[in-house]
Amino acid sequence: MSRISRLAAVGTVLVALAAGGCSAGTGDEKTAAPATPTPTPTAVDETQFTRDGTFQSHINIDGVDFVYTLYPTKSTPRTHEWYPRGAKNFTITLTAYDLDRKIRDKFATKRRVFLDRINITSTTSTGSADEPDTDATDTQPPYALSAQARRITWDPEPLASKRYGMLITSPKGSFELRNQKIGTVDLSTREVTLHISSTVYIQRAAGESSYERHTVEQDVPITIFASEKKTPFTKIPVDAN
Repeated sequence: MSRISRLAAVGTVLVALAAGGCSAGTGDEKTAAPATPTPTPTAVDETQFTRDGTFQSHINIDGVDFVYTLYPTKSTPRTHEWYPRGAKNFTITLTAYDLDRKIRDKFATKRRVFLDRINITSTTSTGSADEPDTDATDTQPPYALSAQARRITWDPEPLASKRYGMLITSPKGSFELRNQKIGTVDLSTREVTLHISSTVYIQRAAGESSYERHTVEQDVPITIFASEKKTPFTKIPVDAN
């Protein structure tokens, strides 16, 4: 074969390879399979409690600021690892601030606020970002409480009135309940909501003997993440929470 013929033959092979999009390897090589797309994780609507590691609300009633605060205890501090199974522990507080007075004003010039009873129920919901939530029909709620505040608060000797309950006006009084447990829920649960209702009495004016009764309500949603593992738990001394 002449030199010109050999060059023509090589050119023909290169053109054929370019047109077919094939490699010039051996016949035993396989074409690489297209990459499998990475599945997108299911969206989770994180609640304030879960995202921030705490929940706080301000409720104004008759010029008094009622502040609910909830946060996880040291035994289950990682809210992004709160799973259906296992205990999930939290602490709750309630304090009242007389907005008609300045923080540094004498306490005697501030209206007294008493907390009588606190009631907490809970509901669970299931579903995902693509499906509407549905209330679970469990007969046993994951958390429930109904008690006189002065009998369960952390302070064994709170300032209290036999008629109205315990004093919660800042800075002399505050309700605090530690180490409360949300128990195991169904594996399909994606949220637990605490429904808090507190009966309070607000002094009509500083120094007066008359009080007005009110109810302070607050819902606290808590995200529960899908997992068959138990919520991680660390044993902590009771007084450390």
